[in-house]
Amino acid sequence: MALTGCYGLIKWLVVLVNFIFWLAGLAVLILSVWMLTDPTFYLSMAQDESSYNTGVYILLATGILMFVVAFLGCCGAYKESPCMLVSFFCFLLIIVVAEIAAGAWGYNNRAPLEDSLRDSITTTVKEEYGTVQTRTVTFDAIQKGLQCCGANGPNDWSGSRYNNADKSGIDLTFKSLVQMYRIPASCCTVAESSVACVAGQEVGTGASISGIMYSQGCIDKMIETLRQHMSIVLGVGLGIIIIEALGLVFSLVLCCAIHNTEHRYKA
Repeated sequence: MALTGCYGLIKWLVVLVNFIFWLAGLAVLILSVWMLTDPTFYLSMAQDESSYNTGVYILLATGILMFVVAFLGCCGAYKESPCMLVSFFCFLLIIVVAEIAAGAWGYNNRAPLEDSLRDSITTTVKEEYGTVQTRTVTFDAIQKGLQCCGANGPNDWSGSRYNNADKSGIDLTFKSLVQMYRIPASCCTVAESSVACVAGQEVGTGASISGIMYSQGCIDKMIETLRQHMSIVLGVGLGIIIIEALGLVFSLVLCCAIHNTEHRYKA
């Protein structure tokens, strides 16, 4: 028997809430696929490649679960199926608990996460840039996008593997005699192909760096950017949890209403 009155309104509220939750799951799916396919995604600098990919796959699995659970809730409410609504309630409760636990863990481990970011960027500049293609492309995008250079500044490039990669023995000897090092073109404040940029890339050890290069390091820029957007992330997360909580309450009320209606109808 179809629900009417207040229970009928709750039924459509459950459908609406689950539709919004379904859209959120779809957004998580799109975000995770974007993070997997876009080598310039900034957050990939927060961890080494294997840890980053593991985290993205977990995010992808979460998006799929949200997508399926929301679809289950919509169908359960529309068809007025207690079995589907109970299944939806159980799965959604697990998701909410996991999200709260993950949020609490992230909040309590802010400092270690920032230290991990610092170590990852320093390792990229010193060891991986110019030798690991994906990290090179990502860090070039970061330097251009955040208008920064090196880990703590352009001087970091003087001791990096980037200045020793793919160099012959004769070239290395010459470089050591004149004590020159090269700064990536992505540090330039002007077009990379311009004469000023090309000239500014070659720097002598101990010499002043051209003003054509960004002077601020990327570690401080990344942390500053992440902190600026943290309120947005928290707001979105809180909004999703509120929607999920409404879904839990409405689905439970709706399930009880369907059960009572069926009993009265049989009587």
